[in-house]
Amino acid sequence: MSVLIVCPGKDPENWVNELRNQHPGMNIYVYPEDHDNEEVEFALTWNHPRGLFKNYPNLKVIASMGAGVDHILSDSGLPDGVKVTKVIDDMLTEDMSDFVLSQVMNHIRGLHYYTKSQKEKKWDRFQYQRPKDTKIGIMGLGVLGNAVADKLYKNGFKIHGWSRTEKDCENVTSFHGKEQLEDFLQNSEILVCLLPLTKNTENILNADLFDMLPEGAYVINVARGQHLVEHDLMEMIDSGHLSGASLDVFREEPLPDEHPFWEHPKINITPHIASLTNPKSVVPQIVENYERMKEDEPLKYRVEIDKGY
Repeated sequence: MSVLIVCPGKDPENWVNELRNQHPGMNIYVYPEDHDNEEVEFALTWNHPRGLFKNYPNLKVIASMGAGVDHILSDSGLPDGVKVTKVIDDMLTEDMSDFVLSQVMNHIRGLHYYTKSQKEKKWDRFQYQRPKDTKIGIMGLGVLGNAVADKLYKNGFKIHGWSRTEKDCENVTSFHGKEQLEDFLQNSEILVCLLPLTKNTENILNADLFDMLPEGAYVINVARGQHLVEHDLMEMIDSGHLSGASLDVFREEPLPDEHPFWEHPKINITPHIASLTNPKSVVPQIVENYERMKEDEPLKYRVEIDKGY
């Protein structure tokens, strides 16, 4: 029985070291080093090559290295009956909440504007907005969405939330379903996307949705690049309907040098760093699920594959 780590483009050393520290008897392979495919029952992965796992006849569990699982579920060649798990980690959750708060404050206080003014040696003032006068809409009320809502509420913001199904979240005015989406958007001066990426949410941040936001609204996407129709965002900013955007995720990463987002004065770019997985913090739940798999016990943080999250 072996564990396979598959993370092209990422250094797996810290993951290997933590797994061996916390489970000394675990047999670990790192793809693509030589190994016996039939030995592998548990895979730990981020952005594996499509179709790879069809070659593992005894694979039982595929564990994501992070909170997202779209990089796994988008593979149409997953083995039948395999179980998929995601990461839920207090450190990831706190880091995401802090990041969104920082982007919101950056926007309402005009800090991005002042950075540009300094480069141009312009002594100019921006009329800032106060938290208590700011309505924030959060799309996606899962673990991360709830944590972000709580952080923003505690900092004085008025919070609205939208989800696919009805949710009852403390200190959040909640909306759900397509029939309540427009009412939610009309109360979102700053829109934060924290939705899982599914066939129903891909391209959801588009011109039709932006048109339902108040004039001058600001967009923050910390979910997945595939949620956003990039051309629609730029058109809505250039027309003046949106005041700008903060983007941490993109359809192609790293963002290509020639991409127009780089030069757009009202788009703030960060390189997918809103919350980064810390192997030391996350490995205990990976080890626990490995043991649960061996004992045929229910897994923690198992994904409902049909739902996509």
